Amino acid sequence: MSTPLKYDPVVAIAQLSARDKKLARLIDRVGVFAMPTREAMSPFEMLLHAIVYQQITGRAADSIHTRLVALFPGGKPGPKRLQKLADEALRSAGLSRPKLRAARDLADKALDGTVPSRRQLNAMEDEAIIGRLVQIHGIGRWSAEMMLIFQLGRPDVLPVTDLGIRKGFQLSHGGRELPEPKKLLRYGERWRPFRSVASWYLWRANYLP
Repeated sequence: MSTPLKYDPVVAIAQLSARDKKLARLIDRVGVFAMPTREAMSPFEMLLHAIVYQQITGRAADSIHTRLVALFPGGKPGPKRLQKLADEALRSAGLSRPKLRAARDLADKALDGTVPSRRQLNAMEDEAIIGRLVQIHGIGRWSAEMMLIFQLGRPDVLPVTDLGIRKGFQLSHGGRELPEPKKLLRYGERWRPFRSVASWYLWRANYLP
């Protein structure tokens, strides 16, 4: 089961195109909106996924994540089960020492209530979610924003520190240098309340011929 989007992409695209002509041209070039929503996961699984995928290629992360999930009964990671796994087992799956430390801290914070439940997440504002998640070792704002966009289907997230988004903005809107995050944040105010959709199109700008 995929995570449903919390917005109508048709409405979002119409509004974005009306408010930003340069973005409208990019939308026309990219074509159909196809945000990949991931299979529904528990909050613990979402964050473990985020830790695995940090700072490595998607292909390498896919391989590590597959081996890691296979360590859990039924392929269903959980915090109590992770605590019972030896470091050697987690390292053999491909986790680096920093990611192993992050996974351990995630398990601890999932059990002490720092990590919100799925029901709590659904009732929380984006910034409140980010504020809770960055308390976990190894989870920064960018990782929390990726979870909001791809796994919670939130409509109005703009990861201004993301290199792909900054480069996509440069390609679509011009400029000799990559936009600074603060500039991109100011410019992106016109994209509210659908900055997640704008972000997806900016990512796609990097793959246009």
